[in-house]
Amino acid sequence: MNSESQKDHITKIFSAALRAADPHIAVLPHTQSILSLYREGGYKRLILVGFGKAASPMARPFIDSLGELIAGGILITKYGHGGETAKECRVKTWEAGHPLPDENGMKGTEEIIRLLKSAKEESLVVCLISGGGSALLVSPWEGISLREKQKATDLLLRAGADISELNTVRKHISRVKGGRLAELAHPVRTVSLVLSDVIGDRLDVIASGPTSPDNTTYYDAMKVIERYGLKDEMPRSIIETLGKGMKGFISETPREGSAVFQRVENLIVGSNKKAIDAAKADAAALGFCASVVSTEIQGEARFIGEWLAKKAMEMKASHSGSRMCLISGGETTVTVKGKGKGGRNMELALAFALEIDGIEGITFLSAGTDGTDGPTDAAGAIVDGHTITKAKSLGINGKEYLNNNDSYNFFKKVGGLFITGPTGTNVMDIQITLLDS
Repeated sequence: MNSESQKDHITKIFSAALRAADPHIAVLPHTQSILSLYREGGYKRLILVGFGKAASPMARPFIDSLGELIAGGILITKYGHGGETAKECRVKTWEAGHPLPDENGMKGTEEIIRLLKSAKEESLVVCLISGGGSALLVSPWEGISLREKQKATDLLLRAGADISELNTVRKHISRVKGGRLAELAHPVRTVSLVLSDVIGDRLDVIASGPTSPDNTTYYDAMKVIERYGLKDEMPRSIIETLGKGMKGFISETPREGSAVFQRVENLIVGSNKKAIDAAKADAAALGFCASVVSTEIQGEARFIGEWLAKKAMEMKASHSGSRMCLISGGETTVTVKGKGKGGRNMELALAFALEIDGIEGITFLSAGTDGTDGPTDAAGAIVDGHTITKAKSLGINGKEYLNNNDSYNFFKKVGGLFITGPTGTNVMDIQITLLDS
């Protein structure tokens, strides 16, 4: 089978994964249960709040079927992800910065805080949470500026901190993360519908767990900063805030068993695993022997790329003549040392391409289910055994681009950028490897 046919297949398989992670479909079955809860509980006001890359499509079923009951609504999503909800009068949508928070995120968050504080016990709050919420729902602790919060986030991202480590710090310099949004809404009845973008679907990590109990501490947050040698570079206001928390001058984030969560329910409605299961089924329908390598891919992107490439070559050698599809999912990290442009999926794909240089019958895609990879317009990249060969013919050294964290410009020159535009969902990343004779 030729390379273009393989790329068509890999695109179809990825599309099947996206359909399974469609936020609208994931949320739709819950609208009737929310309506029943509203009526049976004798509530008089329905409040809708949401934050994350999938906030708008998650809100759509509620606006369409329960719109007349919505007394107020605020959504915060990434620029370009507002969709039709951006035109709604009943529910206001703020488009804001991601992965670094910005002023719009702060303004939208302040509106959510005001809305929740004004809610009475006869109100029912529906909270829609999806990946990206950590950056989009932003309200720094008193004494910490937005610029200082941005710097802290950027330092941790560039150092290669994983999402759990990053969110441990975020939760302890925020007024709304780590269960504090539930604290603000207490004692109002709150139901959170959550689209998971983290390994293990941990409620305390997704969007930094704004409505779930937190088991991390100020001490844990400080240890993350120290682990990456960032204490001297980190803004002093953040170090001072964590120090006050460690000494007990600032209350800890609310724990399991806190009264804050007595009237809070958190439900996972979609995940990476569901997307991978759908990809596997679609690959089988296309005639591939499909298997899942892992649903918990994590670590440095380039090393994972090398590992997946070696696994693909081993499988190809041991199953000669078979048409196989290897699927994995998760979220890698990149330790930024160069000055290039790229994202974790493109970096992973470039490392994979370097390993399979000249080998026929291997086609590989790594892409973000949200349609974006780093600060670029691409979701990821598709490579095969010809990718590096073509780069060499153009005088382009793939290894140099990888070391400069410049995977985007590599693929822009050589070909292979995978561009979907905003997908409306976010359930981490997916890697698909097709093996053919």
